[in-house]
Amino acid sequence: MTLSPSAAARVALIASKQGKPAILRLAVEGGGCSGFQYKFGLADAPEEDDLVVEQGGVRLLVDAVSLDLIAGSEVDYVESLGGSAFKVTNPNAVSGCGCGSSFSI
Repeated sequence: MTLSPSAAARVALIASKQGKPAILRLAVEGGGCSGFQYKFGLADAPEEDDLVVEQGGVRLLVDAVSLDLIAGSEVDYVESLGGSAFKVTNPNAVSGCGCGSSFSI
């Protein structure tokens, strides 16, 4: 798992505005138009079974169950004419939806 510098900078900005630690949790849930969907949120601290990745003082947390589905992925933050969002480049996904927020294995 990797966290891009642009994603780390965005997490740091959001966390500072909310007065929270710069810790982003990425989880995978069932649902979405392709079977699984990514869920992002700020966390206060890692859980015991979390994978912790650090980039520029920002931590990315992934629980053990989600890690099986997204191992080797990169979390990036992209800005375009269509909007801005966190984007997961997942080498395990065999298909995804047009919006990029759900995938299938």
